Amino acid sequence: MIRSAYLTHEGFHPEVEEELRRKGVAISRWHGPLALSEQPPVQSAWALDVWTDPREIAVPSIKGAAAALRAIQRNWSLEPVLHHRRAALIAENLPPLKPKALSFPEVPPAGHLGGWTLLAPDLMLASPTKTSPFVNGAIRFAEDRAGPPSRAYLKLWEALTRIGRWPGPGETSLDLGAAPGGWSWALAQLGGQVTAVDKAQMDPAVAALPNVTIRTESAFGLEPEKQPVTDWLFSDIICYPARLLGLVERWMAAGRARNYVCTLKFQGETDHDTAEKFAAIPGAKVFHGAHNKHELMFCLLDAPVQN
Repeated sequence: MIRSAYLTHEGFHPEVEEELRRKGVAISRWHGPLALSEQPPVQSAWALDVWTDPREIAVPSIKGAAAALRAIQRNWSLEPVLHHRRAALIAENLPPLKPKALSFPEVPPAGHLGGWTLLAPDLMLASPTKTSPFVNGAIRFAEDRAGPPSRAYLKLWEALTRIGRWPGPGETSLDLGAAPGGWSWALAQLGGQVTAVDKAQMDPAVAALPNVTIRTESAFGLEPEKQPVTDWLFSDIICYPARLLGLVERWMAAGRARNYVCTLKFQGETDHDTAEKFAAIPGAKVFHGAHNKHELMFCLLDAPVQN
């Protein structure tokens, strides 16, 4: 009996397998991007979405399958793996989903959404509850193709959307390893004051923004205890996760940042040990977003500060 399913971004099956193994969860089999397990659901950093109440439902006919889903709830998203034509016909008999691209910082949808897939022509797996409110766990944004110097801002938008908080007017942000300035640009659009720290050159258009201050320094060279308290500390630094963990721990020990949003960038093999240490920080959220590559996002809100 399948009791949980983990929807995985393409190319990250090994990360989900190892993470679940470390949590004592056995994968019964893979169904396309879904890792199916006979054990109760657990939190997964590497899964885009977790189906928390999957159940096997007979498919006597296309209309019968749609009726069975509608009897449970209204909104369902299809994960197409097998029997695509039959699955599409079932989906056509369900209330249509019309997900639109979010215009950040637009609030994400709050409606209830389930997930389903065909295991065989006469059998489907459907979960009325899942951890992501988005179709197939992926947030789509209305992109700005003119302002930012890189597309890195999309993973920042996704992280802030997922935690439901972002800097506002009157708040300060410290962007470590900021160059060329994708994150600083995105933060500046929110109306707060942004300090961008990097020895590399920032994009001139970002550096010219009135609420962006440039510090041509190494992020690792800063002494947290000598810095003013910042409302938000951001980092998209290219470094080994263990080194980033040391940096975050120093800032937390000094009590100089209220909120943290950092990218753990894995170079070579995935450092699961360090990822677990980030996740073990009280109040932390660690997740792999739809806009992330071989990396995880670490977010921590309302950390204690020392004035």
